[in-house]
Amino acid sequence: MHSHQPSRAKGPPVWLDMDQQALDDAYDQAVYAPNRDQIRERRAANNALARQILGEPQRVAYGAAEIEKLDIYRTKRDAAPINIYIHGGAWRGGSSAQVAYLAENFVNAGAHFVALDFNNVLETGGDLFPMVDQVRRATAWVYNNAASFGGDPRRIYLTGHSSGGHLASCVVITDWEKLGLPRDLVKAAMLGSGMYDLKPVRLSKRGNYVKFTDAMEEELSAQRHIGRIHIPLVITYGTYETPEFQRQARDFHAALVAAGKPATLLVGTAYNHFETQETLASPFGFMGRAALAMMKLPES
Repeated sequence: MHSHQPSRAKGPPVWLDMDQQALDDAYDQAVYAPNRDQIRERRAANNALARQILGEPQRVAYGAAEIEKLDIYRTKRDAAPINIYIHGGAWRGGSSAQVAYLAENFVNAGAHFVALDFNNVLETGGDLFPMVDQVRRATAWVYNNAASFGGDPRRIYLTGHSSGGHLASCVVITDWEKLGLPRDLVKAAMLGSGMYDLKPVRLSKRGNYVKFTDAMEEELSAQRHIGRIHIPLVITYGTYETPEFQRQARDFHAALVAAGKPATLLVGTAYNHFETQETLASPFGFMGRAALAMMKLPES
């Protein structure tokens, strides 16, 4: 299906049956999504349009650092459910401003849409732990301050895509009770095209800029902490994604099911990695429809 590169001599296997080049390609979205730049252009236009329609979001600090802010797109309903969104960007890019176009679907369905900003891994010196700490603190902030923007703290849902799907999975395995917060602070989560075991990622060229340690690989691989997952999960990927992103989703879902955890696997036919995210912007997109269903929206 993907003749994305000419035939070449295969090197020794590094992960499963993949040599280094194949593994590097499997963690490089551009190799499997040749229309990436077109999608970025479209996203920028749709972001501008969304901000025109919805107005600028309310931008609030959840922590002391300059980047530690979140964007709140408010729905007209009071005591409304909340969707927290964690953006992707291979851990080294992206921002809350880039996902404005996803807000309208939730706002129209009667939910607040809260997009998080946090440091990227280049800014943390290759360390994923500070990023996980930031998205956890931001999620706790939303719970503690929901009433301040007309949100219902008992109906907080989480969505993340790509490296944001990974970070969202780390939020899902948080031991909230140790922080004096309810175990089910987040009611359910949708994890789109994420990474749930970091071993192969560490072996790939992403290890050149993420300074993986054994502790990082172990503690931030959600698939190794299934016992800490207490909420329903929806795992999604597209059939035109890289083989590793497809396998990560399937394996995580299988591990959840084997452990008796409530989990749904949603496969988007003929979508690449970046296109799956775009489907969140529509109530008829495969991710958008599932996100609204997860949140029991629109409410009657």
